[in-house]
Amino acid sequence: MADAPAFEFSRIPHPAPVPGATRAEAIADPGFGKVFTDHMVSIVWSEGRGWHDATIGPREPLSLDPAAAVLHYAQEIFEGLKAYRLADGSLALFRPEENARRFNASARRLAMPELPEEAFVEAVRQLVLADKAWFPTVDGGSLYMRPFMFADEPFLGVRPAKHYRFLVICSPAGNYFKSGAPAVSIWVSRDYTRAAPGGTGAAKCGGNYAASLVPQAEAIERGHDQVVFLDAAEHKWVEELGGMNVFFVFDDGTLITPPLSGTILPGITRDSLLQLAREEGLRIREERYSLNQWRADAASGKLVESFACGTAAVVTPIGRVAGEDGEFTVGSGGPGQMTSRLRERLVAIQRGTAEDTHHWVTRIG
Repeated sequence: MADAPAFEFSRIPHPAPVPGATRAEAIADPGFGKVFTDHMVSIVWSEGRGWHDATIGPREPLSLDPAAAVLHYAQEIFEGLKAYRLADGSLALFRPEENARRFNASARRLAMPELPEEAFVEAVRQLVLADKAWFPTVDGGSLYMRPFMFADEPFLGVRPAKHYRFLVICSPAGNYFKSGAPAVSIWVSRDYTRAAPGGTGAAKCGGNYAASLVPQAEAIERGHDQVVFLDAAEHKWVEELGGMNVFFVFDDGTLITPPLSGTILPGITRDSLLQLAREEGLRIREERYSLNQWRADAASGKLVESFACGTAAVVTPIGRVAGEDGEFTVGSGGPGQMTSRLRERLVAIQRGTAEDTHHWVTRIG
């Protein structure tokens, strides 16, 4: 069970925040994940005491014992969510309570303590308010929030740690993909799998992403933007991209996406798009879809669009799919009408230019 204390965040003054002119230059074209704001949030968990010492203070290097458990047994999880600027100039988060729930699901899988959902959301809110001056001026910009937790107890025995740190850092963000193409090209990994049944595929832990780096590098070396993984058992069913869920749009109004069977991360963007797609009248099928069927349906014209989605990239059209046995084009090779429609609807809700009928947006000032 998660502890349920009343969290009060102590404020540690920043002795030397980044000067305004330097900050303005940094956020004019921040890219993704390269620029960081002045502050961070920290909360400590220890056995027998639970969560304590919630602070917001200067972003600074961490001090870790060389025997810290995270360095040896990888007890580490994280989340990713964005703060958006709404049409009226205020800032807001998109479904942060869902990130909090997924964070705790990841914590349970990795034998880590759960953080009360309200504490997770409040930690993110506090950091956005502290660093709102870092909101990027680039079109489509956002503040990318990275909450994470790791085991920092110094010990070498194989057991769950007795001491953890939860942190939140913030990065001004522009566009995720820089290729300039209207749709991305993806490489099918035949030699590597992202996750296996019974593993950690449904958890958002660093090890899953470390395992994807070699096949992702192979994709880039071959001139592609991303890698797509097949299932671990039969190596035929499409699962997900390196960091995104995948969808298939058909000419009869059907939308297929791989089911959440324990090997796929339950994306919050994925869930949101499924709800919006139902409102668009699409017939939703969460079922397995093979690479061979993907190729055949693209060739016949039955499949008209494919796209990937995630917090960082939002909605990204897939134009070309390649592998050791050849390549094929999806639809026209560019953004499809439904892909564009779903992206526009989602972004409009996130940025407050459309009515939030689902109550997904949390205003934070």
